[in-house]
Amino acid sequence: MKHRKLKNSELDRINPEEYKASEKTPLIIILDNIRSLNNIGSVFRTADAFLVKKIYLCGITAKPPHKDIQKTALGATDSVDWEYAENVMEVISKLQSEGVFIASIEQAELAVHLNDFSVQKEMTYAVIFGNEVKGVQQKIVTASDAVIEIPQFGTKHSLNISVSVGVVTWDIFVKLKSLKG
Repeated sequence: MKHRKLKNSELDRINPEEYKASEKTPLIIILDNIRSLNNIGSVFRTADAFLVKKIYLCGITAKPPHKDIQKTALGATDSVDWEYAENVMEVISKLQSEGVFIASIEQAELAVHLNDFSVQKEMTYAVIFGNEVKGVQQKIVTASDAVIEIPQFGTKHSLNISVSVGVVTWDIFVKLKSLKG
């Protein structure tokens, strides 16, 4: 039997109203000072795909509606819950006071490799991604409960932010789903 590519109409996806009503993955994405509108839109699509609880857009990170965000988000800004907050440190403090585990995605001393990062039942996680050039600010790294590094083995020093969000979100999504057993 040969594989047949499915049509979009055969994918049985939920609509934005069903998405809003569905049980979310206990995962929050925080974008701090992201320059690229296309990267922001890509993050919304990834968040939609894995039922992410919320996205915080902080600092200079642009917010919907914007045509360049919409171009890559393809409507995910209507389904995924998001909020703009100028001060990322206030968002971190608020979430930590609510018991959310904060993890910066960065290359740092004592960072845990993503494949070695363990999740726990009944815990909500927030992952922070920083500026495309400068990364996550040191004050954010210091305030985080953990720093997670995506292991890389080639010559480049980093991945594109939208790729990093996809890798980390998928990994944590799978680990959280395995706990539901």
